[in-house]
Amino acid sequence: MKEAWKYLKQIPVFADLEEEDLKKIAGLALTRRYPKNAYIFFEGEPGKAFYFVKSGAIKLFQVLEDGREKILHFVREGEIFAEVVLFDGGPYPATAQALEDTEVGYIRNEDMEELLRRHGEIAVKIIKVMSRRLRQAQLHIRDLALKGAYGRLASMLLNLAEEYGEKEDDGVTIVLSLSQQEIANLIGASRETVARILGEFKRLGAIKVERQRITVLRPELLKDWV
Repeated sequence: MKEAWKYLKQIPVFADLEEEDLKKIAGLALTRRYPKNAYIFFEGEPGKAFYFVKSGAIKLFQVLEDGREKILHFVREGEIFAEVVLFDGGPYPATAQALEDTEVGYIRNEDMEELLRRHGEIAVKIIKVMSRRLRQAQLHIRDLALKGAYGRLASMLLNLAEEYGEKEDDGVTIVLSLSQQEIANLIGASRETVARILGEFKRLGAIKVERQRITVLRPELLKDWV
């Protein structure tokens, strides 16, 4: 990974490290490319490494008993995932799949453990990342329990716009190409319900949808449902 330390500098968990330390970490990192829809790992497999996205996007999901996907999180460039296996060496708690052509870097557990022994500040940063993910999961569970489908979808669109949005002239476009089924899996609803609610949001002028990209035009209208 030529000049990989410069890339690692963009990842929040490594952002405050000195160049010398970043170069040491870069010496541990390996790279792999995955085409769209390819699997990086499966839920239940032994957790041997943590990953970061160099380009592209990943979705993390679990498969429910009835065969439906429960989407947990989307991971984009500069973000880490599967970091939980660093601490308990257990299996991956979810499946990771490429949403588009994606390049990932990964560092094996045994190499990272040695690094953490030498650099306690890295361990602190990883814990902070895990805390943020836990907070997101708690909010998602709350939404599923307390809000109807309209509220869950409105909340999801607002959250995705904040986390993965790019400002346009007329609003904020979510830079993830999501099918209606993936949205349904994310909020715990049927595809037909999602199609109906998206149609209603479009009629109200709250959003527009073009080529599976959703643009939030008037967030205040979505907030009325939350």
